[in-house]
Amino acid sequence: MSRSIRIPRVQNRDLHGILLLDKPLGLSSNQALQAVRRVLRASKGGHTGALDPLATGLLPLCFGEATKLAGSLLGSRKAYIAQCQLGVTTDTADKEGEVLLSRPVPALDEATIEAALVKLRGRILQVPPVYSALKQDGERLYVKARRGEAVEVPAREVDVYRLDLLARTDDTLTLHIECGSGTYVRSLAVDIGEDLGCGAHVTTLRRLWVEPFREPRMVTIEELQQAAEQGDEALLTSLLPVSAGLADLPSVNLDDGQSMAISRGQKIQLDPAPRVGQCAAYASDGALLALIEVDIQGFTRIVRGFNLPPG
Repeated sequence: MSRSIRIPRVQNRDLHGILLLDKPLGLSSNQALQAVRRVLRASKGGHTGALDPLATGLLPLCFGEATKLAGSLLGSRKAYIAQCQLGVTTDTADKEGEVLLSRPVPALDEATIEAALVKLRGRILQVPPVYSALKQDGERLYVKARRGEAVEVPAREVDVYRLDLLARTDDTLTLHIECGSGTYVRSLAVDIGEDLGCGAHVTTLRRLWVEPFREPRMVTIEELQQAAEQGDEALLTSLLPVSAGLADLPSVNLDDGQSMAISRGQKIQLDPAPRVGQCAAYASDGALLALIEVDIQGFTRIVRGFNLPPG
């Protein structure tokens, strides 16, 4: 009589913090998140905005109470290095797409390239790629596009704070980009290529930083797996506290009475008010209590409350 073998289930656990992943080439953001969750054995996790499988670099991953900050980090300023191939237009605006059109690349000087770049700096109208994770009628655009549907994507305003030429060859441009939420580097490449009269698509893309992590110490999935073999102490050194996601905000240190009120979801008045706008509120023992908004009279509104374990 055969006996079934039981494979023990991995017990997930509550972890709270932010991990700065160096996302590898070829994985979607969700695939990378799930791989890290398995290594950490984290019960709850989320990422802060998708990186294309083609892209590598910084992908902040939020676990536990830090997932409440994922929307805030998603709206942050970001920086990229991108290489663009001139002369070829693809349906996805990157090298993984089907070639739609090939055109000769004209002789280009730096003044001509700069004239194309300057038009795309500042607050601009941009048409997102058809192959993107944006939703239309409740469905991802790339799903519609893969079915062969004709998809029209309306232009929207985005912010491009920096767009500089780092290097070039006869048919490639290497660009440094700093931009705000919702900006597609692939669409920038398309617009630059059209302005230059030859078309273009992205061949490599690396995200350098996301505010507030301007000088991130990124870890790879392989490094996490190696740390896991050494035990939890080595593994969890890569996990930043939830408060690291609020590092760019002013902090407010509350007394015991104020802390109790905030923990109960109540409004308080700060006197003097530290500033108008968002602040990170901490209890007298240094525990992060909430992300709050302070009005001109010093009254607070809780944007996100945190229920972190002591210590």
